[in-house]
Amino acid sequence: MKILYFDCGMGAAGDMLTAALLDLLPDPAAAVERLNAMGVPGVRFRTERAVQCGIAGRRCIVEVHGEKESHAHAQHHHHHRTPAEIAALIDGLALPPVVRAKVGQVYALLAQAESEVHGEPVTEIHFHEVGTLDAVADIAAFCLLLHDLAPDAVVASPVRTGFGTVHCAHGELPVPAPATAALLRGIPIYPGGIEGELCTPTGAALLRQFATRFDRQPAMSPSAIGYGMGKKTFSAPNCVRAWLGETADDTAETAAELTCNLDDMTPEAIAFAAERLLAAGALDVWTVPIGMKKSRPGTQLCLLCRSEEAARFAELTLRYTTTLGVRAQTLRRYTLQRREETVETPFGPMRRKIAEGFGVAREKLEYDDLARAAAEQDRALFEIRREAESK
Repeated sequence: MKILYFDCGMGAAGDMLTAALLDLLPDPAAAVERLNAMGVPGVRFRTERAVQCGIAGRRCIVEVHGEKESHAHAQHHHHHRTPAEIAALIDGLALPPVVRAKVGQVYALLAQAESEVHGEPVTEIHFHEVGTLDAVADIAAFCLLLHDLAPDAVVASPVRTGFGTVHCAHGELPVPAPATAALLRGIPIYPGGIEGELCTPTGAALLRQFATRFDRQPAMSPSAIGYGMGKKTFSAPNCVRAWLGETADDTAETAAELTCNLDDMTPEAIAFAAERLLAAGALDVWTVPIGMKKSRPGTQLCLLCRSEEAARFAELTLRYTTTLGVRAQTLRRYTLQRREETVETPFGPMRRKIAEGFGVAREKLEYDDLARAAAEQDRALFEIRREAESK
């Protein structure tokens, strides 16, 4: 199986991810010409070799009306594009329809994150930094290059975010920026020891859209290694490293299952503990009724997490429950590749979850969005679902 692995030990940004893909290719110059043929208004791509901390890689430079992207941001930061303007811009790009759709899906994720952060409907938000022409170019370039590489699976490492503050259109914000934090929900992250913004909203959206899981590098036979260099200089090489290669067809991943038996907690307290564990990033939490010593009815609390997070979740389980011990075992699990897109329905935009793999394809609308519409319309949930899915 052809697999693409991103090492995000120094975070991720749209230009770094794009540069890493270009560095994988045997003829980057031809690929750059293909990117320039997309027709992003006023935009030209070029690449240059860069060395950081003794490591050579490739930097992707986007020029907007003849200026590098950093200067373009300064000149055009006042232009706040709406989702409709972004959609029209994407529709005008010379891209295969499937790639154009992927670009739109990435922006749907960004729009959802901005909507959540600012407390505004998706249709009312305005894109600032991620609405600039160079941001559109980065996202479109990554989607096109990934389409050309056509990996069977995209896997990424846990993402280093950095720490401190970052200056943007809304002022001085904490790192990771709020929109980035929203996009990284459920993804393993860590700040690391470097002050600064290592993961941008664009980088986070691309990883969320395309990475099927976030884990250690799987066993693989690499055919190419690419280094996508960032513009900032840190104490460590500021790059995304991409590995392209073959792995065995067995796509099982490892996970840890933690269990504990409870006979002195109320249902409310157990429910609260389960909610806290899910909020902390557990893959799943469930309960099983059991019989315990002295014929006492009890509850077994079970959770599934990534193998490398077993110790952390054992600590959290001990904190939120009355158990005196937690059992752990390592499992292998097979999962469908999951992604999310936003679709228009008679009740407004709704998120649709899509799962694919092993010859199976499933999709369903997000329950929370259906429930919101049902409450607003004062109608039964199944009626809203049926009407929304029929459009």
